[in-house]
Amino acid sequence: MDTTAIFKAYDVRGTYPDQIDERVAKAVGSAFATFAKSSRVVIARDMRSSGVSLSEAFAGGVRAVGVEVVDLGLASTDFLYFASGYLDVPGTMFTASHNPAKYNGIKLCLAGAKPVGLETGLVEIEALTNDFYATPATGELAKYSKLDLTKEWVAHVHSFADVDVFRPLKIVADTANGMGGFVAPLVFANLPFDVEILFPELDGSFPNHPADPLNPENLKDLQRRVLETGADVGLAFDGDADRVFLVDEKAQPISGSTTTAMVAAVMLKRHPGSTILYNLICSKSVREVIAEQGGVGLRTRVGHSYIKQVMAETGALFGGEHSGHYYYRDNFRADSGIITAFVVLELMSQAKVPLSELARPYLRYSDSGEINTEVANPASTVERLTEQLKADGVTIDLLDGLTVDYGSWWFNLRPSNTEPLLRLNVEAKDDASCRLHVEEVLTLIKETS
Repeated sequence: MDTTAIFKAYDVRGTYPDQIDERVAKAVGSAFATFAKSSRVVIARDMRSSGVSLSEAFAGGVRAVGVEVVDLGLASTDFLYFASGYLDVPGTMFTASHNPAKYNGIKLCLAGAKPVGLETGLVEIEALTNDFYATPATGELAKYSKLDLTKEWVAHVHSFADVDVFRPLKIVADTANGMGGFVAPLVFANLPFDVEILFPELDGSFPNHPADPLNPENLKDLQRRVLETGADVGLAFDGDADRVFLVDEKAQPISGSTTTAMVAAVMLKRHPGSTILYNLICSKSVREVIAEQGGVGLRTRVGHSYIKQVMAETGALFGGEHSGHYYYRDNFRADSGIITAFVVLELMSQAKVPLSELARPYLRYSDSGEINTEVANPASTVERLTEQLKADGVTIDLLDGLTVDYGSWWFNLRPSNTEPLLRLNVEAKDDASCRLHVEEVLTLIKETS
C-alpha cells in the first residue's frame, strides 16, 4: 500500500475507491485510535455516498483496537469539531470538502478539537496505517453508539451573537448540495430571518455546481438570486460547510480577507487588545485593521492545523484565512462558517446599513484571487524561482511557499497541499496594477517550470 498519495499536510484525501477504500479506512481507524490514546472517538461524515461505507470501516478499525465509537452521522465539519470539544474526545470527519464527487477524505483531531497535521501526528498515523493495512486488528469490537448533539451545537453557534438584536433580514444561502443544506435549517430556525436555501438537497454528486465558493463561477447562481429577491446578503458554503463566503446586496462577492477584517474589528470591540491571527495570503488591509482597532496581529502559514496550533500557543481570540476559514478561540480554536455568518448578521442588524457599506472601509487594495497553475513539479518550480529572485537581490519570505513584497504590491506562490498545482496570490494598489503584476509573475513561473 502506498499512503504517500493520500496523506496530505493536514488531512487524508484521495479518490474513491482507487486511493481510499474501505480497507484503507479501517487501517486509518486502527492507526488513529492507537495514536490518540483515548477510550472514545467521535465520528461524522458529509453527504458523499462513499462516506457511509468508509466511515463504517473506519469505525470497525477503531473498535478492533478496543476504542469506543460515538457516531454523529451526517454533520458539517465544524459540527464535528464542536462535538470533539464538547465531549473532549478525538474526532474524525469523512469529507473531501470542495473536491469533486470522486474524492473522499478524513479530517482528524485530538480531544478538544486539537488539530492533527504532518507536524502534529499525521506522520506517525501514516506509519501505523501501513502496519494495520498489512496486519488488520482483530480484537473484540468495542462499543458503538449514535449521538444527537444538534441542540447543543445550535445553542453553541447562537452564543457567538446577540440573537435578540437580529432584525428581519432577507438571506439567500447557496449550500451547493453540501452539508450547508443540513446546517442552515437548524441554525436559522426560530430566528427573525427570511431564509431561502439554494440546492438544499444533500447530494455528493454536486448536480448543480461544484461546492467550491472560492471559484467565482460557483457564485453565479447565488448572485443572480440575491438580485432577483432583493436579499440583504448571500451566503455560499463549501461542501462540508466549514467555510462561508459572503455576497452583498449588490451581488458583489466579499473576499475572505475582507470578512476576516470585518470580523476582527467586531471581535476586538468585544475583547480589546486581543491577538488576532491572519494567514500570509490575506490582504494587507487585515493587519492594518487589527492595528487600528488596537489588536495584536500575527501572521501565520496557510492551513487549519497550523493556525489552530498558533492559536493555542498564543491564546489568540480569532483567526482568518483568505480561503474562507475563520477560527474562534471560544469554538475550541476551530473554524466555522456558520458562526462567522452569525457574527456578520449581528453586525448588519446593529448597523442598519447595507453590507456593501459595512465592507467598504476594508476594501483598500486590489487582489487577484487565487490563480492555479499546473506544473510538472510545483515544489521545484518554487525553489528555482526563489533562487532566481535571491540572485537578483530581492528580499524574500519563505514562511509558506514564496512571498515577495515590493511595497506597492506583493505576491505569494506556494505548492498546493492537495493537488499538483501552484497557487498564486497577488495584491496591488489597483486593478490595473494587479493585472500587470499577475502577468509578470505568471511569466516567471512559465520560465522556471
